[in-house]
Amino acid sequence: MEKIKVNGNDLNLEEIVKVAREGYEIQLDEDAKVKIGNSRKIIDDIVENKKVVYGVTTGFGKFSEVSISKDDCKTLQKNLIISHACGYGNSFSKEIVRTIMLLRINALSKGYSGIRIDTLNTLIEMLNKGVHPVIPEKGSLGASGDLAPLAHMVLPMIGEGKAEYKGEILQGKEAMKRAGINTVDLVAKEGLALINGTPVMTAVGAICLYDSINLLKAADIACALSLEALRGIKDAYDLRLHVIRPHKGQISTAKNLLNLIEGSDFVTRQGEIRVQDAYTLRCAPQVHGASKDAINYVKDKVDIELNSVTDNPIVTMEGDVISGGNFHGQPMALSFDFLGIAISEIANISERRLERLINYQLNDLPAFLVKHGGLNSGFMITQYAAASLVSENKVLAHPASVDSIPSSANQEDHVSMGTIAARKSMEILKNAQRVIATEILAACQAIDFREGFSLGKGTKKAYDCIREKVDFIEKDKVMYEEIDKCSELVEKGELVKRVEEAVEILL
Repeated sequence: MEKIKVNGNDLNLEEIVKVAREGYEIQLDEDAKVKIGNSRKIIDDIVENKKVVYGVTTGFGKFSEVSISKDDCKTLQKNLIISHACGYGNSFSKEIVRTIMLLRINALSKGYSGIRIDTLNTLIEMLNKGVHPVIPEKGSLGASGDLAPLAHMVLPMIGEGKAEYKGEILQGKEAMKRAGINTVDLVAKEGLALINGTPVMTAVGAICLYDSINLLKAADIACALSLEALRGIKDAYDLRLHVIRPHKGQISTAKNLLNLIEGSDFVTRQGEIRVQDAYTLRCAPQVHGASKDAINYVKDKVDIELNSVTDNPIVTMEGDVISGGNFHGQPMALSFDFLGIAISEIANISERRLERLINYQLNDLPAFLVKHGGLNSGFMITQYAAASLVSENKVLAHPASVDSIPSSANQEDHVSMGTIAARKSMEILKNAQRVIATEILAACQAIDFREGFSLGKGTKKAYDCIREKVDFIEKDKVMYEEIDKCSELVEKGELVKRVEEAVEILL
């Protein structure tokens, strides 16, 4: 397996997923090593010449006015890590932890942080050998970056804290020993370089974004299946309508739906059965498209953040050390709030299509998509569960970034709450994946009640993919198990992959 080269300049979502989920190893680019070395020389000179520089020869936050001697610099860096490790709650998943580590390595590799190459190599070795620090989800204000969770990331590096290694949670020192990695004694500036920045919020948001792109494609598939199951009208997707309101996402959704239903005789034209469809079908290009435009905006911001320097102070190439605010998570906080809202809307419209599929008052199908209603409840409670999830999403979609609370004796008097925004978006995504999967399963069930029609080029692929895992539900069975099977196809991207063998799905 080829290693992914890291230089701080061109890391992308696909490479992140390879490292996070597929276990790819990384290696530092040779040019990055030179820049890191030059940056460290500047810090060493500051310490030797007893210059007053924030975070190097001073305390942190409100303690920036306290000078630290050369002899105490090591103690300062260790104290920074152990005192800042105040996280709480469930631990981040292994894939999120690996992404956090990767993003911190990538930022430090740009050579603006003053870390020693040996210290950075320790973190790289941990990632490559699978020593994953236990990092609690809660405790970050998103400025000065993700201090608390990143301190937990660093603990095993100095022989403290806990880490997962080969499936076992161990004391940090023991995990490092078993993996054959030496712990480090941090020196001036290194602790701050490791924990000051936005890699936690960006890691959670980046993985959420990657899966959201897949979900938006699955949502178009779900809509196309529902359109066929309900014998909907395809005229609303005529591109002549959409080019005169040329939002990119709207046009791409209309194209997707037309491609997915190409060749279908389930779908109808205006006036054949009815004149208009309900908004959840007719306005799908506008609704799905708006979420796609939002996600593309978020992707632009994430692509920038993945390859940015977000710690403080910054060591410039010219030898200056500037204390600024690149650690502030506001660009990501607003983006991930937007991401959560965009995903939430996709679940909202999907749940309404689900209702239209199972409610006999809104279609000509058997009530709750079951043959022997009364004795069997069929898909009745699937809508209850989906309604619960979309309702929860409406609460979660309230933006975290509109909040702020001062910290560090009011020195840090505006914070982003970006990590909360990212975590909320991830929870919204999980709920939305379940709702979309439920709609798809119900649409396939409804399609089986109709005879004598042929599915479209793309929807046939989707239908076959589902039916390989879930049969037509003749009589009541344990329903969550059937939805689980469909959910897995959506979450892991298998459904979209199969459909894209037949038709292109645009974002």
